[in-house]
Amino acid sequence: MNAPTPEDKAALDATRAPLMEHLIELRKRLVYGMICFGLCFVICFAVSTPIFDFLVKPLHQTTNHLIYTALTEVFFTKVKIGMFGGLCLGFPLIAAQVWIFVAPGLYRHERRAFLPFLMWTPVMFIMGAGFVYYVMLPFAIKFFGGYQVPTTQNVMGIELQAKVSDYLDFVMTLIFAFGLTFQLPVLLSLLGKVGIVTVKGLKDMRRYAILGLFGVANVFTPPDAISMMSLALPLVALYEVSILSVAMIERNAKKLEATRTASGLAP
Repeated sequence: MNAPTPEDKAALDATRAPLMEHLIELRKRLVYGMICFGLCFVICFAVSTPIFDFLVKPLHQTTNHLIYTALTEVFFTKVKIGMFGGLCLGFPLIAAQVWIFVAPGLYRHERRAFLPFLMWTPVMFIMGAGFVYYVMLPFAIKFFGGYQVPTTQNVMGIELQAKVSDYLDFVMTLIFAFGLTFQLPVLLSLLGKVGIVTVKGLKDMRRYAILGLFGVANVFTPPDAISMMSLALPLVALYEVSILSVAMIERNAKKLEATRTASGLAP
């Protein structure tokens, strides 16, 4: 990152405040964030049935009904959908509150550097969730649903009786796992921007990184090879994308440094 200019230092000094004012500001941002989440929760809970109908569409190709074995299971499933949807829907507003609190403590060039990565975070989460819903989930349901056995005179049948809560937990676990792990290019690009990682370092650590990514996939997905490979292979591809992103960042940094040197602005 570039060194702060005197103007940047002066602008940062102007935002200095006593500790109590920072705590009051933090409390205000937390309250606003909770209000955003609460409103989004209410909205998503009100439309939890259409959301659930959307989530069970991949399963509907294998079975035409779900079961529940506890009296309160369906209600609390709708509560989970409200919380899950509220968190996803309210994330931009919650992240904005975090940014409003943190941004005054950053130099101008630091704000310019961090803001794009903050904006890319929900985009990559949506890409991960979309990969689960449209690619991985239909394949997994078809594969595991294929173990059903029709009942005949000589064979006892095996029929899928999926529980409402179990299926929702399965889907939400996959969406969060893929959404979070799809942040890999954002994280590595940010670390490359601040100079913590380099292209050479990422290439040298490639084999260890791939091994670690398979371990992460094993932790974040259900205990089966299909789910693990469905996450591990995209993560490996995203690691390669991260290398290209860091390479572009380093190339742009060198060009900027050359321009500053030619202009006599280099420190």
